Amino acid sequence: MKLYLMRHGIAEETGHGDPVRDRERRLTPVGAERVREIARGLRRLRVKPDVLLTSPLVRARQTAEIVAEVLGLSDRLEETEHLGVPPDSTALVRQLNKLRPRPEAVMLVGHEPHLSEFTALLIAGTSGAALAFKKGGLARLEAPTLEAGRCATLEWLLPPRALRRLG
Repeated sequence: MKLYLMRHGIAEETGHGDPVRDRERRLTPVGAERVREIARGLRRLRVKPDVLLTSPLVRARQTAEIVAEVLGLSDRLEETEHLGVPPDSTALVRQLNKLRPRPEAVMLVGHEPHLSEFTALLIAGTSGAALAFKKGGLARLEAPTLEAGRCATLEWLLPPRALRRLG
C-alpha cells in the first residue's frame, strides 16, 4: 500500500490554548491558495489515492477538500477521529487494514506532531525519529503490509515549496 501523509495548510492563529477554538481554526486565504498550488503539484506527480482520510479539525478538513477537488476525488473523502487531536495510531492502522477493497494508495491529512510520529512508527518502529512536516508537506511511504510498528519504507518527504513549484 502507498501511504501519502499530508499536513494541513497554513491556518488561523490559535485561540490562547482554547481546545474548542483550536478545532475550529480555518485555513487562511494564503493557506488555502498554497494548498491549491500543492494539489496541482500532486496532480503533476500523478498522485491519485483510492481513499482520502482527514482529521475532523476544520483546517485539515479544508485542506483535504481542496486536494480532493483538484485531484477529482471528492467522492473518496472521509473523516476519521483517529487523525484528530488526540490521534490514535493503532486505531488508524486497524481502520486502514479494514478498508475493502484493499486500496493501492491512501492519503491521510492531519497534524503535527502526529504525522511525523506515525511516519516514524511505520518506518522505524518507534515514534522518536526526527521528522518534520511543514504545513502542506507530504510524505510517501510504501508498506507491503500495514501494522503499528516497523512495516514501511519512506519513499520521499517533500516540503510544500517543492510541491507548489511542481504545480
